[in-house]
Amino acid sequence: MPPSLLPTTVVGSYPQPDWLVDRQMLGSRLPPRTRALEIWRVNREFLEQAQDDATELAIRDMERAGIDIITDGEIRRESYSNRFATALEGMDLDNPGTALDRTGHANPVPRVVGPIRRTRPVEKRDVEFLRASTDRRIKATLPGPFTMSQQAQDDYYRDEEALAMALAEAVNAEVRDLFEAGADVVQLDEPYLQARAEKAARFAIPAINRALEGIEGTTALHTCFGYAHIVHNRPKGYPFLEELADTKARQISMESAQQNVDLGVLKSLAGKQLIVGVIDLADNSAVEHVDTVVNRIKNALRYVDPERLIVAPDCGMKYLPRDKAFGKLSVLAEAAARVRDEL
Repeated sequence: MPPSLLPTTVVGSYPQPDWLVDRQMLGSRLPPRTRALEIWRVNREFLEQAQDDATELAIRDMERAGIDIITDGEIRRESYSNRFATALEGMDLDNPGTALDRTGHANPVPRVVGPIRRTRPVEKRDVEFLRASTDRRIKATLPGPFTMSQQAQDDYYRDEEALAMALAEAVNAEVRDLFEAGADVVQLDEPYLQARAEKAARFAIPAINRALEGIEGTTALHTCFGYAHIVHNRPKGYPFLEELADTKARQISMESAQQNVDLGVLKSLAGKQLIVGVIDLADNSAVEHVDTVVNRIKNALRYVDPERLIVAPDCGMKYLPRDKAFGKLSVLAEAAARVRDEL
């Protein structure tokens, strides 16, 4: 069981080994929205076995680092979103569309050509594997419906809100299966709440709440400014955060270390548990000193009662060297323990 105060977790991803993926190719492009099978170094017939082995490595690293609530590192994914989005009926992957990313560049995306339906569980086996591989509490992650609606070309609904609600129904079915598979927490990733705040204000909350409708397990909603490896011009504050008080998610996950976010905004989320990023992933050349992370945790505690605070890295660790990722998680666990002992 994790400690009752200041448990540690990860946002989702962890570095994939060089023998599994071409990390140079992975790092030279934006996270793919369509499939990107070319990044895998292992032949298709052995790929699942290799992914299982790499997932074991990620699990063991998180355990050794002292993380209380772990994920599978999203090792089987080419990006945080495409494993789920491209598995849905109604998406044409052979004839992709185009959509602007949060940096304003056009990228290939799934093209919506029919009703969105989830015809099978997509990540259930992933969670079953994780559950069988650790006695820690585990978290599963899924792309949220609003973000997926912004990462597709809609040639069927021709209405972003209708598309988001259809995606929300698919997410809802998947969330139920992931809890059945053994997840302790299921998290929706919604970075585009910040990239498209005006659209988010129109229809993101109803879509997120539909995705979480009737769910009794612990749910989290992660929002961020994107991977630091890719998005360099980052605002100091969140344009769409206070509104998340109206979501059904029990936990709100946000980054704060990389751009020194004013955490006074957390006062507006008094009804939620808060997962606050206190590990800077923008600099992958060094691991923070434990005192730096202790001070970041104490700063969060100025605005959040310790009973409601969970600490994590900012965003995901996908693009970091593995040794730096492990070092940063170890410092996170050490800093949380030190602050916990002082409470």
